[in-house]
Amino acid sequence: MGKLDALSDFKKKIDVEIKKYLDRVIKEAEKTDNDMAGALRHSKKIIMSGGKRARAAFMYYGYLAAGGKEIKKMLKASVSIELIHSFLLVHDDVIDQDSKRHGIATIHEYYKKIGKRFLTKRNPERFGVSMAIIVGDMLAALGNQALYESAFDPKLVVEALKKLQGIVAMTVIGESEDIHIEYRGKATVEEIIKMYEHKTARYTFEGPLHLGAILGGADEKFLSQLSRYAIPAGIAFQIQDDLLGVFGSEKKTGKPAGSDIRQGKYTLLVAKAYEKADKKQKAVLAGLLGKKNLNNKDIVDFQRVICETGAYDYVNSMSLVLVSKAKEDLSKMEIKKEAKDFLCDIADYMIEREL
Repeated sequence: MGKLDALSDFKKKIDVEIKKYLDRVIKEAEKTDNDMAGALRHSKKIIMSGGKRARAAFMYYGYLAAGGKEIKKMLKASVSIELIHSFLLVHDDVIDQDSKRHGIATIHEYYKKIGKRFLTKRNPERFGVSMAIIVGDMLAALGNQALYESAFDPKLVVEALKKLQGIVAMTVIGESEDIHIEYRGKATVEEIIKMYEHKTARYTFEGPLHLGAILGGADEKFLSQLSRYAIPAGIAFQIQDDLLGVFGSEKKTGKPAGSDIRQGKYTLLVAKAYEKADKKQKAVLAGLLGKKNLNNKDIVDFQRVICETGAYDYVNSMSLVLVSKAKEDLSKMEIKKEAKDFLCDIADYMIEREL
């Protein structure tokens, strides 16, 4: 089975469970509040329209790596991390002012449009943001509930819920670091790598792996071994995300082309470009980073400077080194072959995502 096949096969299985869970909570919401039921229906549309389900897959394979065998229970439990992911994305879309997610209107954009139609004396944008905050909060509660309702031993569930809160807290720290870097407009390579570890590596890779392993009965030593794989692999994943944010197309990413440029994201890619740029190139970067009305020529000009300064090659090489380290540490672990093969393949796949 190829790198994409394993993830695609898992996605089909987990999507069935996500749909079942959301259909149930939407039906329950319809009994008490039609507005929230409508919000959850739009959330479901976004969730089911895209996403690789990588976090749920890491949770599942972390469970297998720890020797877990109750597959049906684990699939249901893995819904939790996807809902937590959706909660964070709803709020992240507000922060980044993104209008689309997987090609669908983001929650704040969706309600802003509704507000423009029905609100005559109030600010429709504020209405959109307000709704996004509470819808995100609802998805967070549902993510916790999905894990709380899982059929695993209550002691393991409590440990997993404790870990889940830690994952969210660390992600918030990383997001805070990201926001400060963005508004400051500068950062050292070390600061950016630290932020990547907090915001992405521990959230996307380590956290879900630990969640699954905890439900599989893993001890702290085993969790530490998983971390040695997860942190470098997760940082490499974020680096590739940066490349997609500048070079990716809307068709492939589901987000507007040049989204990171428009948002003024001060990524490792941008930091290295500034470090190597001449006066003219710095002027191009400064003039375009954070420009809201970017056109295609602007995006091409920005991309050209990234390449000419060697920033693209630098970060791409770094991601390859990190993945190599992750795979080396993974090779030393004595875990189920199915889990090891998946983790090895996914490390490669995450940095090979199409630009």
